[in-house]
Amino acid sequence: MAGGVWEEVEVKVPASEAWKLYGSLLLAKFVVEALPDRFSKFEVVEGDGSAGTILHFFLAPGTASYKEKYTVVDDERRVKEAELVEGGFLDLGFTLYRVRAEVIEEGKEEECVVRGSIEYELKEEAAANAALVSIEPLRAIMQAAADYLTKNYSITN
Repeated sequence: MAGGVWEEVEVKVPASEAWKLYGSLLLAKFVVEALPDRFSKFEVVEGDGSAGTILHFFLAPGTASYKEKYTVVDDERRVKEAELVEGGFLDLGFTLYRVRAEVIEEGKEEECVVRGSIEYELKEEAAANAALVSIEPLRAIMQAAADYLTKNYSITN
């Protein structure tokens, strides 16, 4: 069984500014700082933020964790994809759980859209677990990032 969900958030900064956050390890650091009720910490297992980087996220309040691997970090197209490689949804019968962020230039120079999506596949015997997939956590991250970017861009520019 396969499926997916997606969401878009408008950001009042140029796409190049949004990508500075989304296209680097700064996003992982930001997520932990901005959403302490969901994440307690993260560690870089290997890599420098480019494709192949593996991160270990620890969920708040503390016992669950998962690892994800950046499979695509495309600075030209402003696309980042990460797939779970250990823990999390993989422990619930999912064979693929991919999160994608795409920073898209809008018609206006000082605005962009961030499109976040989740694509998943699971074993047939775990099909009921598809109901666990929600865009809400990704939406929360995207909205917190949009607020942060807008606030900090307008202060410095």
